[in-house]
Amino acid sequence: MYIWSIVSLVVLIYLIITFILYFSQRSLLYHPTENNYSGDKLTVSIDKIKIKNDDNIELLAWYHEKDIEKYKTILFLHGNAGSLENRIHKINHFNDMDVNFLIISWRGFSGNKGQPTEKGLYNDAKSGVDWLKNKGISLENIIIYGESLGTGIATEIAQNNNFAGVILESPFTSMVAAGKSKYPIFPIKLLLKDKYESDKKIKNIKSPVLIMHGEADNIVPFWMGKKLYELANQPKYSYFPKYDDHMMDFNEDLINVIRKFLNSI
Repeated sequence: MYIWSIVSLVVLIYLIITFILYFSQRSLLYHPTENNYSGDKLTVSIDKIKIKNDDNIELLAWYHEKDIEKYKTILFLHGNAGSLENRIHKINHFNDMDVNFLIISWRGFSGNKGQPTEKGLYNDAKSGVDWLKNKGISLENIIIYGESLGTGIATEIAQNNNFAGVILESPFTSMVAAGKSKYPIFPIKLLLKDKYESDKKIKNIKSPVLIMHGEADNIVPFWMGKKLYELANQPKYSYFPKYDDHMMDFNEDLINVIRKFLNSI
Protein backbone atom coordinates (compact mmCIF):
# COMPACT_ATOMS: atom_id res chain seq x y z
CA MET A 1 0.00 0.00 0.00
CA TYR A 2 2.83 2.35 0.93
CA ILE A 3 4.69 1.59 -2.31
CA TRP A 4 1.62 2.31 -4.41
CA SER A 5 1.19 5.62 -2.61
CA ILE A 6 4.77 6.56 -3.50
CA VAL A 7 4.27 5.48 -7.12
CA SER A 8 1.03 7.45 -7.35
CA LEU A 9 2.72 10.53 -5.92
CA VAL A 10 5.61 10.28 -8.39
CA VAL A 11 3.19 9.87 -11.31
CA LEU A 12 1.15 12.84 -10.10
CA ILE A 13 4.25 15.04 -9.81
CA TYR A 14 5.37 13.94 -13.29
CA LEU A 15 1.98 14.81 -14.76
CA ILE A 16 1.94 18.19 -13.02
CA ILE A 17 5.40 19.07 -14.36
CA THR A 18 4.38 17.89 -17.84
CA PHE A 19 1.29 20.08 -17.62
CA ILE A 20 3.42 23.08 -16.57
CA LEU A 21 5.93 22.47 -19.37
CA TYR A 22 3.19 22.34 -21.97
CA PHE A 23 1.40 25.51 -20.95
CA SER A 24 4.53 27.54 -20.18
CA GLN A 25 6.69 26.32 -23.05
CA ARG A 26 6.75 29.57 -25.00
CA SER A 27 7.77 31.57 -21.94
CA LEU A 28 10.59 29.04 -21.50
CA LEU A 29 11.63 29.37 -25.16
CA TYR A 30 11.32 33.10 -25.82
CA HIS A 31 12.98 35.68 -23.53
CA PRO A 32 12.43 39.15 -25.00
CA THR A 33 13.34 41.02 -21.80
CA GLU A 34 16.55 39.14 -21.05
CA ASN A 35 19.68 41.28 -21.29
CA ASN A 36 22.74 39.09 -21.85
CA TYR A 37 25.11 41.70 -23.30
CA SER A 38 26.16 45.11 -21.97
CA GLY A 39 28.44 48.07 -22.46
CA ASP A 40 28.52 48.19 -26.25
CA LYS A 41 27.95 51.41 -28.18
CA LEU A 42 27.05 51.67 -31.84
CA THR A 43 29.98 52.62 -34.01
CA VAL A 44 28.12 52.03 -37.27
CA SER A 45 25.47 54.35 -38.69
CA ILE A 46 21.95 52.93 -38.79
CA ASP A 47 18.45 53.98 -39.80
CA LYS A 48 15.78 52.88 -37.34
CA ILE A 49 12.83 51.70 -39.40
CA LYS A 50 9.54 49.85 -38.99
CA ILE A 51 8.69 46.83 -41.12
CA LYS A 52 5.07 45.70 -41.22
CA ASN A 53 4.47 41.94 -41.25
CA ASP A 54 1.45 40.03 -42.55
CA ASP A 55 -0.24 40.30 -39.15
CA ASN A 56 -0.11 44.10 -39.40
CA ILE A 57 2.52 44.32 -36.64
CA GLU A 58 5.25 46.89 -37.08
CA LEU A 59 8.67 45.42 -36.34
CA LEU A 60 11.52 47.62 -35.20
CA ALA A 61 14.57 47.12 -37.40
CA TRP A 62 17.97 48.70 -37.95
CA TYR A 63 19.25 49.23 -41.47
CA HIS A 64 22.72 50.17 -42.65
CA GLU A 65 23.31 50.87 -46.32
CA LYS A 66 26.82 51.14 -47.66
CA ASP A 67 26.13 50.52 -51.34
CA ILE A 68 23.36 48.13 -52.44
CA GLU A 69 24.60 48.11 -56.03
CA LYS A 70 28.15 47.18 -55.11
CA TYR A 71 27.82 45.08 -51.94
CA LYS A 72 25.65 42.26 -50.69
CA THR A 73 23.19 42.72 -47.81
CA ILE A 74 23.01 40.67 -44.61
CA LEU A 75 19.59 39.98 -43.10
CA PHE A 76 20.42 39.27 -39.46
CA LEU A 77 17.94 37.07 -37.54
CA HIS A 78 18.70 37.18 -33.83
CA GLY A 79 18.19 34.57 -31.12
CA ASN A 80 15.54 33.94 -28.49
CA ALA A 81 16.66 36.51 -25.92
CA GLY A 82 17.13 40.24 -25.69
CA SER A 83 16.76 43.26 -27.93
CA LEU A 84 18.55 44.68 -30.96
CA GLU A 85 20.90 46.52 -28.62
CA ASN A 86 22.18 43.16 -27.42
CA ARG A 87 23.70 42.55 -30.89
CA ILE A 88 25.60 45.85 -31.17
CA HIS A 89 28.95 44.15 -30.58
CA LYS A 90 28.30 42.01 -33.65
CA ILE A 91 26.88 44.51 -36.10
CA ASN A 92 29.64 47.00 -35.28
CA HIS A 93 31.98 44.59 -37.05
CA PHE A 94 29.82 44.64 -40.17
CA ASN A 95 30.99 48.24 -40.62
CA ASP A 96 34.47 46.87 -41.27
CA MET A 97 33.17 44.63 -44.05
CA ASP A 98 31.95 45.46 -47.53
CA VAL A 99 28.33 44.72 -46.70
CA ASN A 100 24.96 46.33 -46.02
CA PHE A 101 22.77 44.91 -43.26
CA LEU A 102 19.24 44.76 -41.90
CA ILE A 103 18.62 43.40 -38.40
CA ILE A 104 14.99 42.93 -37.44
CA SER A 105 13.43 42.36 -34.02
CA TRP A 106 10.75 39.72 -33.59
CA ARG A 107 7.14 40.23 -32.59
CA GLY A 108 7.06 40.61 -28.83
CA PHE A 109 10.70 41.78 -28.76
CA SER A 110 12.21 45.29 -28.59
CA GLY A 111 8.83 46.80 -27.76
CA ASN A 112 7.03 45.22 -30.73
CA LYS A 113 3.45 44.06 -30.32
CA GLY A 114 2.43 40.43 -30.60
CA GLN A 115 3.61 37.13 -29.15
CA PRO A 116 6.42 35.04 -30.67
CA THR A 117 5.58 31.70 -32.26
CA GLU A 118 7.37 29.57 -34.83
CA LYS A 119 4.93 30.48 -37.59
CA GLY A 120 4.94 34.14 -36.56
CA LEU A 121 8.73 34.45 -36.59
CA TYR A 122 8.91 32.85 -40.03
CA ASN A 123 6.52 35.54 -41.20
CA ASP A 124 8.59 38.27 -39.53
CA ALA A 125 11.75 37.10 -41.31
CA LYS A 126 9.98 36.89 -44.67
CA SER A 127 8.73 40.43 -44.10
CA GLY A 128 12.37 41.48 -43.76
CA VAL A 129 13.21 39.78 -47.06
CA ASP A 130 10.28 41.51 -48.74
CA TRP A 131 11.39 44.88 -47.39
CA LEU A 132 14.83 44.39 -48.92
CA LYS A 133 13.31 43.25 -52.21
CA ASN A 134 11.17 46.40 -52.29
CA LYS A 135 14.41 48.39 -52.04
CA GLY A 136 15.56 46.70 -55.21
CA ILE A 137 17.83 44.11 -53.57
CA SER A 138 17.47 40.71 -55.22
CA LEU A 139 17.62 37.40 -53.36
CA GLU A 140 20.95 36.71 -55.07
CA ASN A 141 22.41 39.67 -53.16
CA ILE A 142 20.97 38.80 -49.73
CA ILE A 143 22.83 36.76 -47.10
CA ILE A 144 20.66 35.19 -44.40
CA TYR A 145 22.44 35.23 -41.03
CA GLY A 146 20.81 33.30 -38.18
CA GLU A 147 21.95 33.42 -34.56
CA SER A 148 20.94 30.58 -32.21
CA LEU A 149 17.11 30.42 -32.44
CA GLY A 150 17.46 32.57 -35.54
CA THR A 151 19.19 29.67 -37.28
CA GLY A 152 15.92 27.73 -37.21
CA ILE A 153 14.22 30.67 -38.90
CA ALA A 154 17.09 31.12 -41.34
CA THR A 155 16.89 27.51 -42.55
CA GLU A 156 13.13 27.85 -43.05
CA ILE A 157 13.28 30.95 -45.25
CA ALA A 158 16.51 29.96 -47.04
CA GLN A 159 15.28 26.58 -48.28
CA ASN A 160 14.25 26.44 -51.93
CA ASN A 161 15.40 30.03 -52.46
CA ASN A 162 18.36 31.48 -54.29
CA PHE A 163 20.05 33.59 -51.63
CA ALA A 164 23.68 34.65 -51.93
CA GLY A 165 24.56 32.70 -48.81
CA VAL A 166 23.48 31.48 -45.37
CA ILE A 167 25.37 31.90 -42.09
CA LEU A 168 24.30 29.82 -39.07
CA GLU A 169 25.81 30.75 -35.71
CA SER A 170 25.38 28.26 -32.83
CA PRO A 171 22.63 26.31 -34.63
CA PHE A 172 20.49 23.43 -33.38
CA THR A 173 19.19 20.46 -35.35
CA SER A 174 15.62 20.87 -34.12
CA MET A 175 13.86 22.27 -31.09
CA VAL A 176 12.64 18.74 -30.36
CA ALA A 177 16.22 17.50 -30.05
CA ALA A 178 17.23 20.57 -28.06
CA GLY A 179 14.25 20.05 -25.73
CA LYS A 180 15.10 16.39 -25.23
CA SER A 181 18.63 17.34 -24.22
CA LYS A 182 17.21 19.59 -21.47
CA TYR A 183 14.19 17.51 -20.43
CA PRO A 184 15.04 13.90 -21.37
CA ILE A 185 12.30 12.22 -19.33
CA PHE A 186 9.40 14.14 -20.87
CA PRO A 187 7.59 13.48 -24.20
CA ILE A 188 8.96 16.65 -25.83
CA LYS A 189 7.92 15.70 -29.36
CA LEU A 190 4.29 15.43 -28.27
CA LEU A 191 4.36 18.55 -26.09
CA LEU A 192 6.24 20.97 -28.30
CA LYS A 193 4.35 23.56 -30.35
CA ASP A 194 7.33 25.25 -32.02
CA LYS A 195 9.59 22.57 -33.50
CA TYR A 196 12.02 24.45 -35.81
CA GLU A 197 13.17 21.33 -37.65
CA SER A 198 16.35 22.60 -39.32
CA ASP A 199 17.74 19.10 -39.82
CA LYS A 200 14.83 18.33 -42.17
CA LYS A 201 15.26 21.56 -44.14
CA ILE A 202 18.96 22.20 -44.54
CA LYS A 203 19.23 19.81 -47.52
CA ASN A 204 16.79 22.11 -49.31
CA ILE A 205 19.25 25.00 -49.08
CA LYS A 206 21.17 25.36 -52.34
CA SER A 207 23.03 28.54 -51.34
CA PRO A 208 26.56 28.43 -49.90
CA VAL A 209 26.43 27.79 -46.14
CA LEU A 210 28.76 28.80 -43.31
CA ILE A 211 28.18 27.09 -39.96
CA MET A 212 29.88 28.48 -36.84
CA HIS A 213 29.63 26.69 -33.51
CA GLY A 214 31.78 26.67 -30.38
CA GLU A 215 32.75 23.23 -29.14
CA ALA A 216 32.26 24.39 -25.52
CA ASP A 217 28.63 25.46 -26.11
CA ASN A 218 26.69 24.61 -22.92
CA ILE A 219 23.27 25.63 -24.27
CA VAL A 220 23.09 24.07 -27.74
CA PRO A 221 25.28 20.94 -27.88
CA PHE A 222 28.13 21.25 -30.37
CA TRP A 223 27.16 18.00 -32.06
CA MET A 224 24.06 19.75 -33.42
CA GLY A 225 26.08 22.31 -35.37
CA LYS A 226 28.40 19.58 -36.61
CA LYS A 227 25.42 17.45 -37.67
CA LEU A 228 23.90 20.32 -39.66
CA TYR A 229 27.24 20.85 -41.36
CA GLU A 230 27.30 17.18 -42.35
CA LEU A 231 23.75 17.45 -43.75
CA ALA A 232 24.37 20.70 -45.67
CA ASN A 233 24.99 20.75 -49.39
CA GLN A 234 28.21 21.97 -50.96
CA PRO A 235 29.57 24.59 -51.04
CA LYS A 236 29.73 24.64 -47.26
CA TYR A 237 32.18 26.05 -44.75
CA SER A 238 32.68 25.62 -41.01
CA TYR A 239 34.23 27.41 -38.06
CA PHE A 240 34.35 25.29 -34.90
CA PRO A 241 36.56 26.98 -32.26
CA LYS A 242 37.42 24.65 -29.39
CA TYR A 243 36.79 26.98 -26.44
CA ASP A 244 33.88 29.14 -27.63
CA ASP A 245 30.63 28.88 -25.69
CA HIS A 246 27.12 29.55 -27.04
CA MET A 247 27.83 33.28 -27.19
CA MET A 248 30.67 33.01 -29.67
CA ASP A 249 33.68 35.27 -29.33
CA PHE A 250 33.57 37.86 -32.11
CA ASN A 251 37.34 38.00 -32.35
CA GLU A 252 39.53 38.47 -35.41
CA ASP A 253 39.45 34.76 -36.21
CA LEU A 254 35.67 34.67 -36.45
CA ILE A 255 35.48 37.99 -38.28
CA ASN A 256 38.03 36.80 -40.82
CA VAL A 257 35.99 33.62 -41.37
CA ILE A 258 32.93 35.75 -42.20
CA ARG A 259 34.99 38.02 -44.46
CA LYS A 260 36.39 35.01 -46.31
CA PHE A 261 32.87 33.61 -46.74
CA LEU A 262 31.57 36.95 -48.07
CA ASN A 263 34.44 37.08 -50.56
CA SER A 264 33.69 33.54 -51.76
CA ILE A 265 30.06 34.14 -52.75
